[in-house]
Amino acid sequence: MPWRARRWRWATPAVAAACGALFIISAVNSHGTDLRPGRYVGVSGLVASEKQQADAYQRQAATLQDEINALTNAVPDAAVRAAQALREKAMPAAGLAKVNGPGLSISLADSPTSLVNTTRLDPNLFVIHQQDIQAVVNALWSGGATAITIQGQRIISTTGIKCSGSTVLLGGVPYPEPFVVQAVGDPTKLNAALAASRDVGFIVEAATSPDIQLGWSVRQTQVSAPAYTGITALSYATEPTP
Repeated sequence: MPWRARRWRWATPAVAAACGALFIISAVNSHGTDLRPGRYVGVSGLVASEKQQADAYQRQAATLQDEINALTNAVPDAAVRAAQALREKAMPAAGLAKVNGPGLSISLADSPTSLVNTTRLDPNLFVIHQQDIQAVVNALWSGGATAITIQGQRIISTTGIKCSGSTVLLGGVPYPEPFVVQAVGDPTKLNAALAASRDVGFIVEAATSPDIQLGWSVRQTQVSAPAYTGITALSYATEPTP
């Protein structure tokens, strides 16, 4: 028998035996379950899990802040009480107090999937981006909004709005679309500010285009903006020297 034939005659059973051993080891280690479940976790499940963890941290931070406030109020010192009074006065403007009043509710959403799958246009045209949400927020501030929320979360001066795939990150927590922005303020002035914004105009144009059809709606309503309960300490930014 030729050497090549004899070599394959012995090599084939050896390879088959090795594969069988690997299958057995894999089955024992997995205990009958998939060793790669992480690859199939849905985006919605990941969003829900991250939000639950973030909510738990927020509740813990709020509890600690309540304890700090209680201890501070118990200090019989005039200087401390004066500082507390200044803090209470500044809380609404800083976003640390609940605000209720008339205002606007704006909803933004990606284009219908059926339209995206049949177009030859740039796919980025069919998605709501971070800059779109920021444009709406900036216009509302310029229109005199006294409080703004995104997905029900209060926005303050240090809030970062970032995109991550089809979700938006607020304080590190992912939120799926549609993105709802609400503002407390004079509805007439807020509407005028939206109409005057060049960047918001691009969104409205894409929403009314039959080829793109971004989700866009504005309605007047009563808005309840909760107090911001996240971390306000700055890690890198510092106050400028006068």
